[in-house]
Amino acid sequence: MLDKSQWSALIPHQGTMCLLDTVVDWNGERIHARSASHARGDNPLRQDGRLRSLHLCEYGAQAMAVHGGLLARAAGGRAAPGLLVSLRDVELSRAYVDDLAGELDVHAERLLAGEQSWQYAFRVEHAGVLIARGRAAVMVQPA
Repeated sequence: MLDKSQWSALIPHQGTMCLLDTVVDWNGERIHARSASHARGDNPLRQDGRLRSLHLCEYGAQAMAVHGGLLARAAGGRAAPGLLVSLRDVELSRAYVDDLAGELDVHAERLLAGEQSWQYAFRVEHAGVLIARGRAAVMVQPA
């Protein structure tokens, strides 16, 4: 288990915009993170005091960013910055998530990793129940 202080410098998301709290486990292909930020009043993605489940795509994207950062660090380098360019096959089981007690489990699995792009599948669960899933593509920005 890695707490935020062990990986937060690897991604551009800082302060309250860093939505994940801990990395439970990771390897070369996938990452499992947890977060309780969906229930926090200072979540920057809230609108009119509520957090839409559509924003769980950002949780998945941040898990991807952390995974890429951890992989690059393990290889002795730093991940190139990326830009989220597409979401596909997104499925959401509810309209809002701010009323869910406890933590969310955020999973991301690398499907493709090229020099110019990465593709991941992600899923978000609450209490063992799938509440969001989809695929995301990131274009690597040139250095």
